[in-house]
Amino acid sequence: MVIPTCRLVDTLRTCGVASSGLTRQPRRTANQAPLRVASVRGSPLSSLSQSNCSFGLNLNGDRSPFAAGPRKSTVVIGCGRTIEDDPSVSETGDDADDQKVSRVRPKVPERDFTGTAYVPVYVMLPLNVIDMNCQLVDPQGLTKDMKILKSAGVDGVMVDCWWGIVEAEAPQAYNWSGYKELFKIVRDLNLKLQVVMSFHECGGNVGDDVFIPLPRWIIQIGETNPHIYFTDREGRRNSECLTWGIDKERVLKSRTALEVYFDYMRSFRVECDEFFQDGVISEIEVGLGPCGELRYPSYPAKHGWTYPGIGEFQCYDKYLMKSLAKAAEIRGHSFWARAPDNAGSYTSGPHEAGFFRDGGDFDSHYGRFFLNWYSRLLIDHGDRVLSLANLAFEGTNIAAKE
Repeated sequence: MVIPTCRLVDTLRTCGVASSGLTRQPRRTANQAPLRVASVRGSPLSSLSQSNCSFGLNLNGDRSPFAAGPRKSTVVIGCGRTIEDDPSVSETGDDADDQKVSRVRPKVPERDFTGTAYVPVYVMLPLNVIDMNCQLVDPQGLTKDMKILKSAGVDGVMVDCWWGIVEAEAPQAYNWSGYKELFKIVRDLNLKLQVVMSFHECGGNVGDDVFIPLPRWIIQIGETNPHIYFTDREGRRNSECLTWGIDKERVLKSRTALEVYFDYMRSFRVECDEFFQDGVISEIEVGLGPCGELRYPSYPAKHGWTYPGIGEFQCYDKYLMKSLAKAAEIRGHSFWARAPDNAGSYTSGPHEAGFFRDGGDFDSHYGRFFLNWYSRLLIDHGDRVLSLANLAFEGTNIAAKE
């Protein structure tokens, strides 16, 4: 569970909580397994999360992420248990007359946590806790605030490590100084860290009051080759993150986007090794797209989108169009190498777009081909980046936003 810093600190101050004025509930006993809780930021909890039922993919298996053949995903339930060994999951039918049907019926969790495993709480630090020169802003004030959080029984804090700050000036010229200073304060207070590898631009979304662009050398490349960004039907670029189309294209100073992400994560692992060894860093969250989420930037407000518009496809950069042409050729229909021309605009409703309306082209042979290609790009991107994260942070819990 992750809570924004300012909200919790202000609440504690309002209630008169001093550095030693709050006694926390007892922690878990030695024979209780820790409860894995997914970090949630920027969007309301789903009904599943609100039911206190936590699910996640086990990304730390023994199998190599690059091994050939199908991979088995294990669903983690609550206290790190899996469906295979969870006694609360029944694989039998409701009655003796229904033995032919095998049903998986997870036990509905209670909202009362009395007697259950301990639930860790992490507080999200301000987005601008580190300035553009990678210096810690107001370390004394931050230390004071974190002492208040510590007295309230908080387990740790979450912080974004911004690509646009750390690798701002030149390729592979990393500056982790401000973050290392912050991590030392966290360690001295005996708190834990959830660290986010943020490969996107900060700012431009609803509620954002901080602007952190992509690295300057990336922006310079984009000035001569704007196709490194997602592009809509009218040719408008979105510089919030890089297109999946260059994941394997050497257009970033002789490196692919995947190599850039991996080098960044590997540098962090090496430079901050002491905090991994000390157990201060408990989890790494990996940014996978706009706002750090595994999605397309399909509804940017700066391009005119308003709720509840359907948004637009973001596949018009030359790299994704080349991928689409290749997929169409393999399928034997080279004339399918195009995006839908009747998919509406950012503010359209589904019923107003010929592609999406009932009986629309989405369900045609071409429509199914295009949507499969479009969604597969997204899935493959997430799979590749998370596989590299597993290599860079072997033995550390990996998380992602979707």
